[in-house]
Amino acid sequence: MFRFLKSTSRTVVHEEEEEEHGGGGCMTSLTVWTKSLVISCNGFTVIDSKGNLVYRVDNYGARPEEVTLMDGSGKPVHTMRRRKTPILVDSWHVYEGEAGEHCRASKSSEKPIFSIRKQVNYILHGKPNVLARVFHGSKSKSYAYVVEGSYAARSCKVLDGSRRVAAEITRKEASKGGVSFGPEVFVLVVHPGFAPGFAMALVVILDQMYG
Repeated sequence: MFRFLKSTSRTVVHEEEEEEHGGGGCMTSLTVWTKSLVISCNGFTVIDSKGNLVYRVDNYGARPEEVTLMDGSGKPVHTMRRRKTPILVDSWHVYEGEAGEHCRASKSSEKPIFSIRKQVNYILHGKPNVLARVFHGSKSKSYAYVVEGSYAARSCKVLDGSRRVAAEITRKEASKGGVSFGPEVFVLVVHPGFAPGFAMALVVILDQMYG
């Protein structure tokens, strides 16, 4: 399956990137597979347009309290830690690189760069398509991004405060050969100015919230 994804990523995603160059750079399209390459692990395998492994997640638990997003070589990119809150709202902190009591980083580097909160009271807000809100740091009261759509249908958009699309999740469809993919394989499109690593961290958290 991994070899097949590498092949389709070269032929399909490369075509998308060539067509999506803009004034501020170009969009990045990544093929996401909701499987770990490590036996007996849950996780993700993420491939770029050249068929290279760019991100990976390997979890031994179905609903872990802490998840590490690594690059293709195994270096930590982001650490996502489930917040322990008195209210029943699934929320996470996102840290830069490796974080935790066993890492060598200083305490000052363990401040979260973002917090993600699951939207549960959508009936009161009148916005049933809102999945989560993204806040800078851990104390901000106004959100920086909102995630809308349906993760189960692999149709989501990350919108900034001006309602501009920063990233989106779409179903993967092969342009040649009539190949169809299930929900375990999809495309993460990252727009210019938004970090692909953080976009993938959002995908991991959405999977924990709605997977």
